[in-house]
Amino acid sequence: SQVVIKTLYPETKKVAPPFTGKSFTGFKEALGYKESRGNYFITNQLGYLGKYQFGRGTLRAFGIHDTEKFLNDPALQEKVFLAYMSRNKAILRKEIQHYVGKTVNGVLITESGILAAAHLGGAGNVKKFLRSSGKNIFRDANGTSIRFYLKKFAGYDVSFIKANRRAKVI
Repeated sequence: SQVVIKTLYPETKKVAPPFTGKSFTGFKEALGYKESRGNYFITNQLGYLGKYQFGRGTLRAFGIHDTEKFLNDPALQEKVFLAYMSRNKAILRKEIQHYVGKTVNGVLITESGILAAAHLGGAGNVKKFLRSSGKNIFRDANGTSIRFYLKKFAGYDVSFIKANRRAKVI
């Protein structure tokens, strides 16, 4: 359920993301809201798809070639999200062990921040950021940085996500 925020101008309504706290559900809802305002059925100007704004290459890595089917299947999008997080958690396991709890370039590093940043810019760019002491800052085509995602999505409980480099969408 969404909360409608009343404004001074009744004809203008802003929709806030659902409050779900720092749980895994809170993490995925906050990330989905940041990516697409929680819209499963959207394609952005760069061709990224769905609630979590997946690229076609990522979808192909999970065996998904029919983007229309993907866009029209919220349950499939949720499965891809979880599989992608599982793969990234496995790929970034050493960085999670080494950097969580440390401050890099003014950012307290958390596991959820690392996973969100990897969603934005890829696991390799997260590694580059951390290993360069925060000097190598990747930005996406919209100008959003890995550093911003590390901060914005810090402190969520992502223990639900199991590291699995071979995670699949079933």
